[in-house]
Amino acid sequence: MSDLLTAALAHAARGWHVFPLRPDDKRPAFPDHPADDCTGRDPRCRNAGQHVGWEARATCDPDRIRRAWTARPYGIGLACGPSGLVVVDLDVAKPGQTPPPGWDLHGVTTGVDILAHLTTGHGQRLTPTYTVTTGRGGTHLYYRHPTGPTLRNTAGTVGWLIDTRAHGGYVVAAGSTVAGRPYTVDLDTDPAPLADWLAALLEPAPLPPQRPVVVDLGTGRAGGYVRAAVALEVDRVTTAAAGERNRALYIAAVALGQLVAGGALGEDDAQSVLEQAGVTAGLRATEAYRTVRSGLTAGSKRPRTVAA
Repeated sequence: MSDLLTAALAHAARGWHVFPLRPDDKRPAFPDHPADDCTGRDPRCRNAGQHVGWEARATCDPDRIRRAWTARPYGIGLACGPSGLVVVDLDVAKPGQTPPPGWDLHGVTTGVDILAHLTTGHGQRLTPTYTVTTGRGGTHLYYRHPTGPTLRNTAGTVGWLIDTRAHGGYVVAAGSTVAGRPYTVDLDTDPAPLADWLAALLEPAPLPPQRPVVVDLGTGRAGGYVRAAVALEVDRVTTAAAGERNRALYIAAVALGQLVAGGALGEDDAQSVLEQAGVTAGLRATEAYRTVRSGLTAGSKRPRTVAA
């Protein structure tokens, strides 16, 4: 059994969802295409009826893991959301890199030291947790995702040289290499709870008040069909479980994109009603916009007409 397969199985045994990365690389090995270029030829996409990204492909199934890592020496991606993890990514300043205003801490040049400084400022100490040293000498601290709002990825929200990965994000797992540099376990223990002050800092901003979107869907049999289709897809998005909302929005956008391509629904109307559904479900406005655009584009490749 290869070292990479052994490591992937060990991560899965902890309940962490893994997926293949390109060998010695950070990029996912599958799928090999973005959502807006999905043709449905990929078996996973064809069987699911829509694009299936790396997060949905991540698994703890040992049989699937054995098949993948026996085929090629893939790196190991760890999907944070399905794994119930928040990973704090602590970087090291590059030569000549200077801190932004407000972060000049008298020569401190590592995310580890900055996080320790912030933790002390909240009257606490860093709790030992599962820790990985990255290929470039940075640090990944694994924490349990707290109950409450779904946390997503951030860049610089906590502080200079500090990013986080949660729902919608992944990290290169220990046992992998990137550009020949290994990712290694520095402290092998169970992930600690995420500190309350850090969880509060990472919570998404409250949603702004939403104005109802008025869409003229016409009358008659065709209009009734389109109204029912729009209502069904909006309901799909707004009732989706945490961690599934972006995928649900994409599926809805593909379905309505087919109606747009068939001339039964205006593109602007579909964009507006789906964006609002995504934001109402808890997605960020920019994320909802991008997902809807991708889904409408994919749906336009398979037009669906509605009889009058």
